[in-house]
Amino acid sequence: MAQHIGIGIGAGLVSALLFGVLLKATPLAILLYLVAPLPILIVGLGWSHKAALTAAAAGSLALALVIAPFMGLAYAAYIALPAWWLAYLTLLGRETPSGLEWYPTGRLLGWTAATAALAFIAIAVLSSPNHAAFDAQLRGLARTLVQVRDPAARPAAEPRRTDAPQAEAGTPAPDAGTEPDAPPKPGQDEAEVTRGEVADALARVVPAFAANGLTLLLTFYLWASARIVKISGRLPRPWPDLPSTAMPRTTLVTLAAAVLMCFAPGFIGVFGVALVGAFSAAFALQGLAAFHDRSRGRPGRGLMLFGMYLILFVTQGVALVALTLFGLADTALDRRRPKDNPAP
Repeated sequence: MAQHIGIGIGAGLVSALLFGVLLKATPLAILLYLVAPLPILIVGLGWSHKAALTAAAAGSLALALVIAPFMGLAYAAYIALPAWWLAYLTLLGRETPSGLEWYPTGRLLGWTAATAALAFIAIAVLSSPNHAAFDAQLRGLARTLVQVRDPAARPAAEPRRTDAPQAEAGTPAPDAGTEPDAPPKPGQDEAEVTRGEVADALARVVPAFAANGLTLLLTFYLWASARIVKISGRLPRPWPDLPSTAMPRTTLVTLAAAVLMCFAPGFIGVFGVALVGAFSAAFALQGLAAFHDRSRGRPGRGLMLFGMYLILFVTQGVALVALTLFGLADTALDRRRPKDNPAP
């Protein structure tokens, strides 16, 4: 037990260091920050969930004392506790007459999505306890993104101010009949209104995109850490059949409740949007697993898989929408699971 605590403290300090270098704001610092959950997941899967919980506490305390209390809380909510929780669920099992039954990968995938949404809403509340301030931050970020994507959104009145001193010095204007301070064209006002509406709509879906990406990252972290621990020979559970992963139908109820929560005010609505984005990623991953599962034994399976991944790469993830629908149908119809072996 003492050895597990010592390993947990060491892993927590390493993870906290990887998280803290984000303050450097360099490409290398961002890359190191992205792998911050791995030490906690590795000790959680290779030793015990208590070692992972010790790592989470040690890393959070170190950041709170060395940098700032907010950094410790942010690390705990966004990195440490989600990693510990997923490691705990992965090694969860129960005794049955036929032997030890491990926690199903489908339920683990659903919890990964829920954990991502909870982590996002936790960091949102920590950064802006006032929802109005948080909403203003999102809208400002969305307007900045719209201006970056559309250079025409930048103010067009700057060249006129630059030419104003020349007119005062007696330099003739290009067109004497044109007034120096002409009012903006109606089309420009309409374009500005459109850009504002686009920015407002983008601000409402930012939580979904953030939770969607975090779900994909957490799933990758869990897979990568499990592979590392398996190579070392310390993974207690046998490697699961990932293509057979299927979330239970209760996740459809959760998704429906999340859609209804989107219309609620305050952080409840934000949490609903984040849940929708997180479960969209989870169903896309299930659609990917179902494609692998249904293509087993078929001629040309390698070519089909290569074509699917090529489409995902070329479309820059847009094809994930089709995989999400495929995953939703796979859960709703539940035709892959053998009828004589229902999900626990």
